[in-house]
Amino acid sequence: MHQASERRPGPPGANQNEQDLALLARIAAQDAQAMHELYHLYHRRLARFLMRLTSRYDLAEEIINDTFWVIWQHAADFRSASRVSTWIFGIAYRRGLKTLKRLRPDLMVEESEAPEQVEEPWLQAELREWLGVALAKLPHEQRVVLELAYHVGHSCEEIATIMQCPVNTVKTRMFHARRKLKTLLSGLAGSL
Repeated sequence: MHQASERRPGPPGANQNEQDLALLARIAAQDAQAMHELYHLYHRRLARFLMRLTSRYDLAEEIINDTFWVIWQHAADFRSASRVSTWIFGIAYRRGLKTLKRLRPDLMVEESEAPEQVEEPWLQAELREWLGVALAKLPHEQRVVLELAYHVGHSCEEIATIMQCPVNTVKTRMFHARRKLKTLLSGLAGSL
């Protein structure tokens, strides 16, 4: 196997973006190996993000495949107005919304990950459940903003590009989402 395909995506940064740009240039020249490498760099991150958008693995895989088809067709159109990862997640987000619109609205995700470091396994499961319940009660746009920021690691500017809205809208959604989550989680903890 080609050594470059063994790379694991690290934290988004300039060096990663340069590598992604080089892969996109090769993809624009119809290099299937470059597409294979980009797919392996992004598949896991896209799958995690899309499983939060829809709770069905088959739909997430379908959306990932649609996303990479768009990338294959439009790699030459990328103009570096954002990081490559922002462009890819934007495509995946829009393809995901189209897929969900085509299906029933009750396929929206109802779970999220809990904090990583918890001593007792039962407590981690309980926290995950509480967070999933609380996130499910948030409006879709607020939940997606939190997912993109905290689970994927995008900045407000990148989220604005992905969701095609102003940066201030992203910040407002994030503010209201955190406020609602705090209230919802306090209510869940108080109900015990």
